[in-house]
Amino acid sequence: MLKNWLHIFIYNIKQNKLFTTLNILGLSIGMAGLVFAILYWNEEHTYNDWNPEKNVVFEMDNDMGEESGIWSTNVAPLAPVIKKTSPELEAYCYLENWYHVSNVAFASKKELFTKIANAQPNFFQFFPFEFVKGNPESALQQNTIAISEDAAKRIFGEVDPMGKEVLYGNEKKIVKGVYRILGKSSLEPEIVISTIDNRLKQDHDHWGNFSYGLLLKLKNASDKQKVKKQIEELYYKYRILGSSKEMGITSEEFVEKYGRIKVILQPLATIRLSAVNSDLPEGQGSKQFLLIMVGLSVLILILSIVNYINLATANAIKRAKEVGVRKIVGATKGIIVVQFIAETAVLVLVAVIGALVLVEVSLPAYNNFLGKDLVMTGGVLYTQILIILIVVVGIAGVFPALYVANFETLKVLKGNFGRSKTGVWWRNGMLIVQFAIASFFIIGSYIVYQQVKYMSTKDLGFKGSQVAQISLRPISEEGIYNRFETVKQEVLKIKGVEQVSAGAFDFGGGARSSSSFDYKKIGIQGQNMALDFDMLSMMQIKIKEGRNLAAEFASDTITNVLINETAAKRMQEPDPIGKEIEWNDHKFTIVGVVSDFNLFGLHEDIPPMVFFHFKTVDWMQYNLNSLCVKINPETMEETLASLEKFWSTKVDTEYPFHYDFVDKKYARTYEQFVKQKNLFSILNIVVIVIALFGLFALASYSIERRMKEIAIRKTLGAQTKTLLINLSKQYFVFCIVGFLIAIFPAYYLLNGWLDNFVFRISISVVPFIIGFVVLGVLTLIVVLSKAYVATRLDMLKYLKYE
Repeated sequence: MLKNWLHIFIYNIKQNKLFTTLNILGLSIGMAGLVFAILYWNEEHTYNDWNPEKNVVFEMDNDMGEESGIWSTNVAPLAPVIKKTSPELEAYCYLENWYHVSNVAFASKKELFTKIANAQPNFFQFFPFEFVKGNPESALQQNTIAISEDAAKRIFGEVDPMGKEVLYGNEKKIVKGVYRILGKSSLEPEIVISTIDNRLKQDHDHWGNFSYGLLLKLKNASDKQKVKKQIEELYYKYRILGSSKEMGITSEEFVEKYGRIKVILQPLATIRLSAVNSDLPEGQGSKQFLLIMVGLSVLILILSIVNYINLATANAIKRAKEVGVRKIVGATKGIIVVQFIAETAVLVLVAVIGALVLVEVSLPAYNNFLGKDLVMTGGVLYTQILIILIVVVGIAGVFPALYVANFETLKVLKGNFGRSKTGVWWRNGMLIVQFAIASFFIIGSYIVYQQVKYMSTKDLGFKGSQVAQISLRPISEEGIYNRFETVKQEVLKIKGVEQVSAGAFDFGGGARSSSSFDYKKIGIQGQNMALDFDMLSMMQIKIKEGRNLAAEFASDTITNVLINETAAKRMQEPDPIGKEIEWNDHKFTIVGVVSDFNLFGLHEDIPPMVFFHFKTVDWMQYNLNSLCVKINPETMEETLASLEKFWSTKVDTEYPFHYDFVDKKYARTYEQFVKQKNLFSILNIVVIVIALFGLFALASYSIERRMKEIAIRKTLGAQTKTLLINLSKQYFVFCIVGFLIAIFPAYYLLNGWLDNFVFRISISVVPFIIGFVVLGVLTLIVVLSKAYVATRLDMLKYLKYE
């Protein structure tokens, strides 16, 4: 029996080479898309899986209220007080939630490392990396470091690093541990140091200085809510009561003015994708992008399966007599169902192999697209592929098999099968589903494209196309601004340099500090925009009212500040020029209002800003870590080369020259949305190709069945134009129905996606018109081309036996 099935299977493939190829190709593309999404899904969900403490270690964030947002930084005195008062807390660890960059030298060898973590000595209780050498409990001290295996090979080669002295920047450190990172982690440091305790001691009683990352390790994960409540009570006791007493107001007035802090505890187990906000150095994954990718991939696979079912049921017409004869000679419905499912299983297996080949070939481009390093390995992946195979065989095989097995024997043997309406309605319904999915992708692709185009062309309130931001590493904490001034004067001498300035903020990243200020009992949380005098003019940021800060006014480095339009609106002051604000126990006078500009990405509101000169507040100069240099575009390459030479010989001989153009840096704030646009565009092409495969095959089958009818009509005088309309109109009707079905889902889902942006386009009727026109034109091209070929065939071939 199996041998007979094999012969029949091979015979049918030979008879239908084109449509078998289209079926396999459609399924391969659909499954390849899902495998790509699974690779991304698996990688994102492996973060911190290796960590046995992932469910009891929490990153602590603070919800500072609607105006200030969520902060991933904490105050120094908090954790020791929690430890004393909360029996549920096992341990805590302060850390700087960013990576340091530094040279590390041993003997005559020097290496630059960009992933250096600074944390308290018990760091390895929270991230228990496997120690190859040394003891994690004693590896971190004031004068020691722990290094990863890879870092050890880079610095020491084959030399045993334990106990060796290295030069970390300008400090001597002894290597006390070598560790191995076991998997994807929210922290993947090459080197870990522990110098943070010195800062913590200085801030031991500062309940308003939010400057530290904080990890809490609970004895039981179920105590999360209890500990959260305890911390909020401590904030009330020490921060609200203490600050309100210093300010001479009641605690109720303080809460009304500044609100209460709500604590957020986020476990490492889910922090990668489910965190409200996380500043751990390896960053957050985009859960939305992941779900979009998986959702669209599943939709394409559904389209491929629908396409397969449609073609399989259409092809069943040719096998109707075969099934009738098999039933006559004793084959049961069950045997026929098994036979057709087995044939589907073979085709799907070939399609899976094709999908894996497509993935393997395209994986480098996919990794480049995502900025990942995904590989096709692991038992989990192949288990998932096996599940996909079973599901596809189950769906794509069972429906056509049952459809064929239920043919009425006498009808199909008499040749009357074509009179049955069931198969026709089933195929037409599937075709409408294909049109609906294709319509969704075309409409969605256009809307996403328009939003990304809007983001890339919107007037941001500043111009950064010719401005290079160059990293300026502070040599010491003394005279930081004076060093900047010296470097600035030298850089201005370089040919092609038009302006040089600096600001303690990044376009696209925000200011490096934030403080609240008061005006007539109104509390406003503002970005601290420390800058040099000509920073605003260089970036072409406009002054809406008043004047800019200028060197000729001595008070501009003592008591004068600027605010932006958003801050002026929050102050509820129609004429803010000359008014005084209270900022951290200082009184400052507003001399100008800066026009609003997009400091963050377009998915965020423009925050209130206060602009100070660096000299106005001493500690702000510590945030001066880059220069902004405006370069003449005609000498760009030459000027950058001169800057690099000057920098590496006169400014910083220890570190590589690094720069980034401000506009390109800002563009990275919406990079994930550009990726979503590209993803939609690629999948849109895939969907249209698969849909056209199905449409072409189904139209071919349908027209082939009507060849005798076409011949009779032509013999009776029907014109080609009339025949073309008659043959194609039903498909155009299906196109309209599918498009109408897609309208609401497309509008609802894409409008939800646009809600991610504060600055967004409105969905007009244009994307829907374009979607309908594109789909309609493609439908008519495929159907009319096939119909036209049918009308040009020799009619005698179909009439000579009548």
